[in-house]
Amino acid sequence: MTTRLADMLAGYDRRPGIADELLGPDGQMRPVWQQFMCNLARQSPEAISEAFGRGDKYLRDAGVFFRHYSEDASTERDWPLSHVPVLIDAGEWAGIEAGLIQRAELLEHVMADLYGPGELVKSGQLPASLVAQNPEWLRPLVGITPPGGHFLHFLAFEIGRSPDGTWFVLGDRTQAPSGAGFALENRVATSRVFSEFYPRARVERLAPFFRTFRDALGELRLGHDSRIGILTPGQHNDTYFEHIYIARYLGIPLLEGEDLSVENGQAMIRTVEGPRPVSVLWRRLDGHMADPLELDEGSRLGTPGLIGALRSGQLTLVNALGSGVLESRAMLAFLPAIARSLLGAPLRLPNIATWWCGAEAERAYVGSHTDQMMIGPALSTTLPFEIDATTALGGRFRGIARPSIDAWIEAEGAQLVGQEAVTLSTTPAWVDGGLQPRPMTVRVFAARTAQGWRIMPGGYARIGRTEDATALAMQRGGSVADVWIVGDSPVASPAPATSAPQRSRSGALPSRAADNLFWLGRYVERAEATIRLVRAYQLRLAETGSPDDPLPAWLRAQAETIGLDLAQPVPEALNGLMDAAITCASKVRDRFSVDGWRALQDLAGSARRMRRSARAGDDAGQAMGVLLRKITGFSGLVHENMYRSSGWRFLTLGRSLERAEQMAASLAWLTASDAPEGSLGMAVEIGDSVMTHQRRYRGSSNPATVLDLLALDDRNPRSILFQLDDIRDQTDRLPGALRNGQRSDLSRAVLRLHTDLAICTPAELDPARLQALRGALGDLSSLLHAAYLS
Repeated sequence: MTTRLADMLAGYDRRPGIADELLGPDGQMRPVWQQFMCNLARQSPEAISEAFGRGDKYLRDAGVFFRHYSEDASTERDWPLSHVPVLIDAGEWAGIEAGLIQRAELLEHVMADLYGPGELVKSGQLPASLVAQNPEWLRPLVGITPPGGHFLHFLAFEIGRSPDGTWFVLGDRTQAPSGAGFALENRVATSRVFSEFYPRARVERLAPFFRTFRDALGELRLGHDSRIGILTPGQHNDTYFEHIYIARYLGIPLLEGEDLSVENGQAMIRTVEGPRPVSVLWRRLDGHMADPLELDEGSRLGTPGLIGALRSGQLTLVNALGSGVLESRAMLAFLPAIARSLLGAPLRLPNIATWWCGAEAERAYVGSHTDQMMIGPALSTTLPFEIDATTALGGRFRGIARPSIDAWIEAEGAQLVGQEAVTLSTTPAWVDGGLQPRPMTVRVFAARTAQGWRIMPGGYARIGRTEDATALAMQRGGSVADVWIVGDSPVASPAPATSAPQRSRSGALPSRAADNLFWLGRYVERAEATIRLVRAYQLRLAETGSPDDPLPAWLRAQAETIGLDLAQPVPEALNGLMDAAITCASKVRDRFSVDGWRALQDLAGSARRMRRSARAGDDAGQAMGVLLRKITGFSGLVHENMYRSSGWRFLTLGRSLERAEQMAASLAWLTASDAPEGSLGMAVEIGDSVMTHQRRYRGSSNPATVLDLLALDDRNPRSILFQLDDIRDQTDRLPGALRNGQRSDLSRAVLRLHTDLAICTPAELDPARLQALRGALGDLSSLLHAAYLS
């Protein structure tokens, strides 16, 4: 053992009486950690810090976040990676896999019974009140059997290691388990941290697990034309990033409740091509929120009639609605006996010891007091005080008189669930330049496939912020670590594909997504036009030194008519446009590149900083130059790299319509007969066409040259006619643009407006006609919305 490794272990303050992942009961390093620790010990403190920084940078660049909730608001926080992974030997993991597969089968049997014959309640194996009064038991789902016959398809389990070294289950996640996408990102980040060691570390890969589950989802489809979707509650959910990530990774569209409708018992996606059937939804939405008609009428996240689609047998939900009832902590008390009854064998992976203490009272187990188990040195229950686990079954409660407990039960209408105190194992975490033991649990995922349940080889670990095991949750400052399942032989690389590539059918674009992409294009282009206008004004202000000079004063008055205050060096309206663009982009992040998202955030952040610091005149003009370079860089990044799908088409239409409208408005102001001297030069500057004008017209500007270049030149990408060329091309490619040889209303309107402008001369383009042109462009936007976005 090297001196460096010996020093690391000497400072590792293992707690007595607690199992540790790094050190075995004899105090010696577990064999599975040997190579990893030797590699770590060879690194200098500076190299370790640099490696950890690589992982953190990857997560920031990828935009990985979790939503942190406080009393005042919720904010996006950086993903808290604990850089040292948890290592588990593959032989030991095989036993965990077998126990979790058995448990998954047991939960499927219980779910099928609760929403079917109800024998478990009839025979007394489950208390009726535990089921019927659980808010996650959804009565309208009773009697509905999924088309494939299975209720559960994707599960998660919280597991921990007890002081004697065995593993046990802390809880089951059956409703809409989260974290699988985060496990992937943890793996990528951790492999960056240990980039030299990881390829030879014999770690089981995660990708095959996801490929298999994606194929299993495809096998659930009903008909070749039906689709698969991931149903999310939206951007304010605390695991929304994961929903985005999984949708991208699996190539499955991310849908919200408003994207769906139900027609004749068939769930349909509202798309720009019209309604399209969907027969499989991997839901990340709580069950009671799924259908406001039959479940929670106050839900704004679900889809009316969704249960009707389930009754008709034309829709599979992963997992089935109502599966949240299995997550009740009280359910754990009965699973061992149910396993012996239904499976004919004890649980291979036991629960945390749990007791149902309310049979004598048969009072309701209410939702407001469920799932409050805390892992720590004291017993935790649904009661707001501690219960002595050794005497709970006898009804004696430490330090509290029995009449006080009875009074609380009577007031709250609750039954008691007692759970044994949990002592979690510890695992190495890098703290203050060295390794320290921290409590941990592991979340493991299971997916149903055609060959049966498959367990993800790993998952992710929750790591306590301190030695106190109650600080595991990220909301309380905890972190997460990758979990490596390490075998004895090298892991085979995926075999390269040998068959010719098969292009999948292009996915239908939901109308909601198209609407957000369209307005993203508009808001970004509007922001760019504002930046150009503000820069021109501030540079004129720097030249004249007076805001009362005719041109700055006149321009400021014109800008006020559109809500733009040029007296502010960086107008507040500009920040509003940036925020609106980010809001639109956040709703389509599964269709938006990570680089594009980060570039947009950087742009908005720069504008906010400049608003606080920029001074009127040249300073503000220079600041606008910086923003202009950033926003054009963003536009180039998006439009040069985005796949030419329907989504790109709507983004482009938004940009082109907005650019044409902005140019028409600017020309109407700056070519007016009462516009002050210098306004024509400003028009050419705002239109980014100064050099082109000088080369083409070889003289000073006049209204005719400015209008010819910025309105009628179909080779100038800033001109109105150029935009109408683009709008015409894009609308002609939209679904339904031509039916039975006839153009749609939108296509005819675009063609008419394009033709009118193409045959126009500069002399005919007075300010009134330019304003009318601007209004006609607005009408095109309304027609587009009516045809595709509503």
